[in-house]
Amino acid sequence: MLALDHVAQSYGSKPVLSDVSFVLSPGQIGCLLGPSGCGKTTALRLIAGFEKLSAGEIRIGAEIVSYPSHSLAPEQRRVGLVFQDYALFPHLNVEQNVAFGLSALPAIDRRMRVAEMLDLVGLGHEAAAYPHQLSGGQQQRVALARALAPRPRLLLLDEPFSNLDVELREKLSLEVRDILKQEAITALLVTHDQHEAFAMADVIGVMNRGVIQQWDTPYNLYHQPANRFVADFVGQGVLLPGNVLNSRQVEIALGVLEGKVDGECSEEGGCVKCEKGCQVDVLVRPDDIIHDDASLLMAEVERKAFRGADFLYTLKLPGGGRVLAQVDSHHNHAIGERIGIRLGIDHVVAFRK
Repeated sequence: MLALDHVAQSYGSKPVLSDVSFVLSPGQIGCLLGPSGCGKTTALRLIAGFEKLSAGEIRIGAEIVSYPSHSLAPEQRRVGLVFQDYALFPHLNVEQNVAFGLSALPAIDRRMRVAEMLDLVGLGHEAAAYPHQLSGGQQQRVALARALAPRPRLLLLDEPFSNLDVELREKLSLEVRDILKQEAITALLVTHDQHEAFAMADVIGVMNRGVIQQWDTPYNLYHQPANRFVADFVGQGVLLPGNVLNSRQVEIALGVLEGKVDGECSEEGGCVKCEKGCQVDVLVRPDDIIHDDASLLMAEVERKAFRGADFLYTLKLPGGGRVLAQVDSHHNHAIGERIGIRLGIDHVVAFRK
């Protein structure tokens, strides 16, 4: 449904996107995730037709909509847009906002489609209300209903929940995913919030400096990051020094880890093999450290953050290194207390020093 093929964009002599390629299948929800200024919003604007690309091509369905000498007008692309600031018309009520893009339909069909969309987003009872009478979450639902009403072949969402508080953001992102899946809508989300990306997307492209560092499932991004940038940007964790014993073993301060030792894939795409004796940094996530009172391996609680269901402990190892541990909140240990831990790593993520 959407394909970017070696897309590049520059503003004058400044490159913003470099060789960006990815594909979304019909009904799939994708996400471009990255820090501010990484190029993700520029990619969205190119797909929408608001800018002309410098190189490559963009296809929506079977149609090539952009290449350097051609750009199909935005209104001809059948792309729906949901913006960060909702962009609702304040002088129109909810029903009129949703109907805005349906002027070509007969009046009775228009009313039926608006009613269908408002029921879909759970706002059928607010048809006569005006935007200022709604909460932020309700306004974003109206914006979604308006974008879906003309039956777009692709939906683009630009930081759609960033103006909402954290609890509502998580709740609404799951609700929007359910709606998109129910309607079999292909969608691309842009965000800097990994929790939002994980909640909504089937596949995510982590971006940095105009390049997609890894295009993969949320699970693989967390457990099998392609390089240091992805490992650092997605999730929490620390890098512990390690020594490669062979292609299946690497030794760190906590013991010997078993698993395929590949070494690091660079941001440019090449991977370096690590042979015996190779010095590496091994990624250890908070959920890789298991609290075990029976363990002989002890670590000192240096910091703790209570998060409701669990604590995030910073633990000092006997050799001076530090790890993070996600521990059930019933285990409330004091700063300075020594607790037993063991490794729960089932695969190795190692980067050459």
